[in-house]
Amino acid sequence: MKIRGVVSLRASAAALIVYTLSVGWQLQTLERTGFNMPIKRRDVYIYNQTKETFLAFRVKIADSILSRMIGLLGQRSLRPETGAWIVPGNSIHTVGMLFTIDVVLIDKNFKVVGLRELVRPFSITRPNFRAESVLELPAHTIFKSHTEIGDQLQIERYEAHADLVQNSLAHP
Repeated sequence: MKIRGVVSLRASAAALIVYTLSVGWQLQTLERTGFNMPIKRRDVYIYNQTKETFLAFRVKIADSILSRMIGLLGQRSLRPETGAWIVPGNSIHTVGMLFTIDVVLIDKNFKVVGLRELVRPFSITRPNFRAESVLELPAHTIFKSHTEIGDQLQIERYEAHADLVQNSLAHP
């Protein structure tokens, strides 16, 4: 009986991985073909105000159930200066991922409350109950940016201010 339960649990986990990977692959295929999807692609940058360094310049926001479930699944690698911001969240899994990542756990004020360096594929991090959201970043980002627990982060969208755009159009 016990063996049957373990086998069915593994089969269920494998089915979930295959399904999640296929959904991620389908979404990326649709994006590449130019299919107009209702999902808005919003990017933010992450700046460490305490250390005065950037962690990433193009981080996608994963704030829906589907986008949080997919996260970085289906990608073969994570380009430098990119990542995913899982909102809300206090832990992550890398089941089905093919590469190592760094994880930064932040509270509601964007203060770093936890760090996980070099999280390998097919692993699960422990929940950090002080964290409100999670940043999934390329491996070695924490080391390169000298980020530590207690650092204050700034997370901002790329938005051109309307007055700057109007001034640039009025004075070519």
